[in-house]
Amino acid sequence: MFVTISTTGTAGNPATDLGYLLHKHPGRAQAFSTSYGTAHVFYPEADAGRCTAALLLEIDTVALVRRGKGKGRGGAPDAALAQYVNDRPYAASSLLAVALGNVFSSALRGVCTARPERAAAPLPLRIEVPALPARGGAGLVRGLFEPLGWTVTADPVPLDTAFPEWGDSRYVRLVLESDRLTLAEALRHLYVLLPVLDDAKHYWVSADEVDKLLRAGEGWLAEHPEQHLITSRYLARRWSLTRQARERLELVRLAEADDSEVEDLDNAVAQDTEAEEKPAPLAVRRREAITEALCASGAARVLDLGCGQGQLVQALLKDVRFTEIVGVDVSARALTVAARRLKLDRMGERQAARVQLVQGSLVYTDNRLKGYDAAVLSEVVEHLDLPRLPALEYAVFGHARPRTVVVTTPNVEYNVRWESLPAGHVRHGDHRFEWTREEFCGWAAAVAGRHGYDVGFSPVGDEDPEVGPPTQMAVFTIRNEKEATAA
Repeated sequence: MFVTISTTGTAGNPATDLGYLLHKHPGRAQAFSTSYGTAHVFYPEADAGRCTAALLLEIDTVALVRRGKGKGRGGAPDAALAQYVNDRPYAASSLLAVALGNVFSSALRGVCTARPERAAAPLPLRIEVPALPARGGAGLVRGLFEPLGWTVTADPVPLDTAFPEWGDSRYVRLVLESDRLTLAEALRHLYVLLPVLDDAKHYWVSADEVDKLLRAGEGWLAEHPEQHLITSRYLARRWSLTRQARERLELVRLAEADDSEVEDLDNAVAQDTEAEEKPAPLAVRRREAITEALCASGAARVLDLGCGQGQLVQALLKDVRFTEIVGVDVSARALTVAARRLKLDRMGERQAARVQLVQGSLVYTDNRLKGYDAAVLSEVVEHLDLPRLPALEYAVFGHARPRTVVVTTPNVEYNVRWESLPAGHVRHGDHRFEWTREEFCGWAAAVAGRHGYDVGFSPVGDEDPEVGPPTQMAVFTIRNEKEATAA
């Protein structure tokens, strides 16, 4: 396997700075042992005007077979010869990506203490891969690299030049050119996309591959038009890992769209704990009140919007009247904890068919949420900044339009009864506001009027004669049943 990386320079910024960026001296040929053979780094040319670094990976095919415990590329018992006679020594694949990551690890991270300004700046780059497997053809090669700022030349390699009528092979000769990318960005693109194009991993794909993918894909993968194909192929089509990667990438995309940090969105569960919810009688009574309201409405298909760690979803699953329960949260961490709480991986087929967890933001319209009997916003609205409430209002009441919507939120008047809560403080550090009973009733009535719902109110918890209940609940019921059914 062979790849070259070339750049040009000037007297002030000589091309030989490439040696500093790659941490490999242009005047020496170096060899590095790998699990599958030997990686050689050398410089066919190196002067101030132009410098080229080459990585040649010599594959030990016998070691490759032994590493795979006797299984060939296809793993078929009758393909023993194919284990030794194949394209592995010649065609760029996941093995070359691994070698790039090992040999140029510092360059991949953008680390260069000798030339930090050069490492951070775009370079005129030309990368050549003489033989690249391309499952999807030259069109897919362009579709993967062009959105990243590369000018792509992907010339199909004929099966045999002596017999042109045989057509082209599945290999291309790849040339990438750009003057808008740093060396680290270029290496990360190769690290991810070489195995994607080969559509094969030659080592066991474990959970840490998700972290490797997201590290290498930082800054470009979340918005790539072929993100789904990239994650699926890179993770060897292991659905659980692919789903985990896409959830985390979706969180990155939502954070960028919201001009906020990922940590600000993914805050439903503290990073240092996934502990069970502490005993809280009010939380239990709140879930009981919500369940009673849903049963009274006759709802069978229910959305838990802002489901957090899945306590309400778990409670609803115990009632067979609810035939479909969908938990929605923007936090991938919360959904992971919810999946563990629900034991989704060990749940029986019939029970598993009743529940699903979906990542999404409640301030954006989502067609996946239309057509349900009821939706619950339990202790959710107070986590939004007040200017964001109209967006949530429209997404739920204007776009999704379930027949019934149940909303619970703290009653700020009751806070004086909490001895452990300092005066003037809200109940949770992430609460952006807490409403009085009058404020909540005013908001709910206005929402109901704007969207064609009737609304009623119920206390949750022991009601204090002076300050009311600790939690207040509103139940919205749509007036136009035909409209709700059509939606």
